[in-house]
Amino acid sequence: MLRSMYAGISGMKGFQAKLDTIGNNIANVNTYGYKKGRVTFQDMMSQTVSGAQGPIGDDANNNLRGGINPSQVGLGSQIGSIDTIHTQGNRQTTSRPLDLALEGDGMFVLAEGTETADINTNTKTIALDDVNLSFTRAGNFYLDDDGAIVSPEGKYVIGETDGEAEIITIPEDAQSFSIQTDGTVNYVDNQGEPQEAGQIRLAQFSNPSGLQKIGGNTFQNTDNAGLFTDDNGQIALLEAGQDGTGQMVSGALEMSNVDLAEAFTEMITAQRGFQANTRIITTSDEILQELVNLKR
Repeated sequence: MLRSMYAGISGMKGFQAKLDTIGNNIANVNTYGYKKGRVTFQDMMSQTVSGAQGPIGDDANNNLRGGINPSQVGLGSQIGSIDTIHTQGNRQTTSRPLDLALEGDGMFVLAEGTETADINTNTKTIALDDVNLSFTRAGNFYLDDDGAIVSPEGKYVIGETDGEAEIITIPEDAQSFSIQTDGTVNYVDNQGEPQEAGQIRLAQFSNPSGLQKIGGNTFQNTDNAGLFTDDNGQIALLEAGQDGTGQMVSGALEMSNVDLAEAFTEMITAQRGFQANTRIITTSDEILQELVNLKR
């Protein structure tokens, strides 16, 4: 069989994966905190017809023949990587105090307990070693029945007080509350006195593209994400603006970083690439048909 036919098949598979990624980007153009994907390609190992040769000459350096370059035939393309691009998305004003946007790096930390002992709702403390942690850029948070700040999926937003991870809770009788740029949550109690409920903390990664998407606008840590840790090897809960993390903006949300103009352009080029590879298969099939017809 012709090598060009298999090269065309590999190209079709690659461009199909690119079209799938572009389609997912377009579908999430209005998803809070969404980070777009990108597909890169690599060539497959080439078949060597003849190897390279150096010049041939005598000791006096009188060359009898010059060098010869290698002759190779490519065998198609393959997917090199599917990257997640963590660039800053546009900020949309909502005027809702529990909507938080991050201006810069960092991610909100969410916790979900597997047992009742993992999250002590009486003292509002969390043992980070015993809970499932996830991370998000989508800051559309809510208050549950206990007044705790949670994600749309009911995961607790993690804060810290005196070096201990905690759930941030706003009392039911609070007259009002606000969230500062450093993550500090303040409220006015029923006596009209200002109080502090806690401070929302952030996680920082040296390689955020190494995070794994798990749905629900959340990411999961991996061995290649470079999560910042403290001296004890536990996750470092950083104050907003610390160690390169961004400031929090209350009353706003970070939108998707998908650029529709770019996405449509990439979609057109991927479609044309797919069509070109189908033409390779068609042409190769016509050549094979001519070979079959030779014996007639």
